[in-house]
Amino acid sequence: MQWDPAKYVQFGDHRHRPFFDLTGRILARQPALVVDLGCGPGNLTATLAERWPGAEVVGIDSSPDMLAKAAPLSNKYPSLKFERADIAGWTPPAGTDVVVSNAALQWVPGHRDLIRSWLEELRPGAWFAMQVPGNFNAPSHALMRELAASARWAPRLGGVLRGGESVGEPSDYLQILLDGGCTADAWETTYQQVLQGQDPVLEWVRGTALRPVLAALPPGEGEDFEAEYAAALRAAYPAGSHGTVFPFRRIFAVGCKGA
Repeated sequence: MQWDPAKYVQFGDHRHRPFFDLTGRILARQPALVVDLGCGPGNLTATLAERWPGAEVVGIDSSPDMLAKAAPLSNKYPSLKFERADIAGWTPPAGTDVVVSNAALQWVPGHRDLIRSWLEELRPGAWFAMQVPGNFNAPSHALMRELAASARWAPRLGGVLRGGESVGEPSDYLQILLDGGCTADAWETTYQQVLQGQDPVLEWVRGTALRPVLAALPPGEGEDFEAEYAAALRAAYPAGSHGTVFPFRRIFAVGCKGA
């Protein structure tokens, strides 16, 4: 599945805010090695290099397009580098002090077991922080799955989309961190995002949730699917006088490993 860095950052203010709400809870003072799992185009990873200028900061992503967009940032921040790797096969290098994963683990089946294994590897005093979307049962995603399961699209899209099982609840991640020996905090936030323009919710999901569908369909059929889906989204998220309100639930967890 290919990623479009320009489309991903189209709603930058909305997409960036959860990252800062997450990393604001990390209280590491002078980490030596900071890793951003699923770094995307790297613009947010660069803020970690600014925050901890004495640390080696590594952004990891599986998308060549995203890493190509991120690469020039290494010229601006000498301590910042990017590597191509699959999160599912990653393990914390020795000396890792901070692990951040922002809006990436929902794409990784079995990521809760991965978190458990990472916590076992991290040394005392290390921080782990994650954020995933919690809106898989919202109309934006439920309508997409319903359409994909319809008679026309099921032969093409059967098994392409995942549902609410993609992520856990805040309590699930809290328990994982506590069991892993962390002092932990978990919470959720629903951002009431006011989007502008024609079919703004469709534009939003084009950058993330809709990508598996578009990857599975040839261009002409992808356009047909989008047209049907857009009509359903307009009914679910009607435009108002100030724009289209799009509630977006996010799930957060942060922990510091004890001795």
